[in-house]
Amino acid sequence: MGKVAVGAAVVCAAAVCAAAALVVRHRIKSSGKWARTLAILKEFEEKCGTPISKLKQVADAMTVEMHAGLASEGGSKLKMIISYVDNLPTGDEKGLFYALDLGGTNFRVLRVQLGGKESRVVKQEFEEVSIPPHLMTGSSDALFDYIASALAKFVATESEGLHVSPGRQRELGFTFSFPVRQTSISSGTLIKWTKGFSIDDTVGQDVVGELTKAMERVGLDMRVAALVNDTIGTLAGGRYNNPDVVAAVILGTGTNAAYVERAHAIPKWHGLLPKSGDMVINMEWGNFRSSHLPLTEYDQELDADSLNPGEQIFEKMISGMYLGEIVRRVLYKMAEEAEFFGDTVPPKLKIPFILRTPHMSAMHHDTSPDLKVVATKLKDILEISNTSLKMRKVIVELCDIVATRGARLSAAGIVGILKKLGRDIVKDGEKLKSVVALDGGLYEHYTKFRTCMENTLTELLGDEVSDNIVIEHSNDGSGIGATLLAACHSQYIEVEES
Repeated sequence: MGKVAVGAAVVCAAAVCAAAALVVRHRIKSSGKWARTLAILKEFEEKCGTPISKLKQVADAMTVEMHAGLASEGGSKLKMIISYVDNLPTGDEKGLFYALDLGGTNFRVLRVQLGGKESRVVKQEFEEVSIPPHLMTGSSDALFDYIASALAKFVATESEGLHVSPGRQRELGFTFSFPVRQTSISSGTLIKWTKGFSIDDTVGQDVVGELTKAMERVGLDMRVAALVNDTIGTLAGGRYNNPDVVAAVILGTGTNAAYVERAHAIPKWHGLLPKSGDMVINMEWGNFRSSHLPLTEYDQELDADSLNPGEQIFEKMISGMYLGEIVRRVLYKMAEEAEFFGDTVPPKLKIPFILRTPHMSAMHHDTSPDLKVVATKLKDILEISNTSLKMRKVIVELCDIVATRGARLSAAGIVGILKKLGRDIVKDGEKLKSVVALDGGLYEHYTKFRTCMENTLTELLGDEVSDNIVIEHSNDGSGIGATLLAACHSQYIEVEES
């Protein structure tokens, strides 16, 4: 063999060795990256841990904060707002009632014919109306005139047999899902607008007064019988269908809870005790916080970057607005520190709230052997393709960690309410049924979240107690619920009873 040939062979062997070394180095590097990915996942899972002992501490803290919020204004992170709703539907309500549901860029107008115990909801009709953007930042009169006109048009379409009794005024339940300082069952001043509304001259005004003046201006004779929020509407709708309903929880984009308290157990209530002896409390539980909540660095960063840092901490851990965003933030760290998606961080992954909770739910529920849904969502939403099956499995695991923590904390919150009512134990031979009405897209559509929450309730309460606790879906509290509250706070009730 000539010198040139030997030289070429040596060079060639060296090149093969170098290439092999490169492959080994790449494998070591990529296995190092993979180990880092799994370390991030494991650390996150540990920080999100919700063992039963911790959940019991959260439930106890919820009960303590409820007591503090009822004792004095500003006494707790929980506002424990007195709703002035002291009567809930019984099923005996009769007549035609209206509702107006204003909570975002659309509003709904509804009418419901109630037929008493026998025929319940005889008929219901509704219409949805979108609010032109310029009215969301214009004047108070302009917005309420627009709403009153739509309501008047809707009233004009009452069909045969759908009329109020002669000589009676039509009555309306007004669901107003913005921060309000309630002053009576049918009055409340606007604290501030949210959700893209900004109308300065409404702030500090009684929103029922604003609507009433607008109805007068368009010639509509209608009385607002109740001003409520969607959670109290859900409680009313639940109680109408089941007299054992004691509380309502909304788990949707946001979250809240309301429950029925004994009026004498509200130290900050200085008015006359209501005849019923009951008072519905709007907890505003999204603002709950406790040192026992399993907060992670991702939650802290999400909170710091939010429009309301330090507020709504419980909501930011359990509600639909935020679950997908927590998943995105962990994925971003994996992409940055462990090159989870390759050498560069995918640009779309940098966009806050791009990964919504419905996307997360679809990935979490993917049962296909190759996790095809996960691959499709990553491609469509984040423009990430060529993911391996083991990467997709990590993403499903991540969705599971976030949803499980949220569901278990929700269950702990519900146990906190039941404890406050003394319904977390079985008293000697007493079989008190306690029903909690639930509504909201997260509860309704995210099956694994719902199942986990319900199983955790049983785990926390034990078999004997949980036999007496029922979770019931109560649909459309902000609509039907508001008409029912108008009915049981009608000005004509005394007339009918005497």
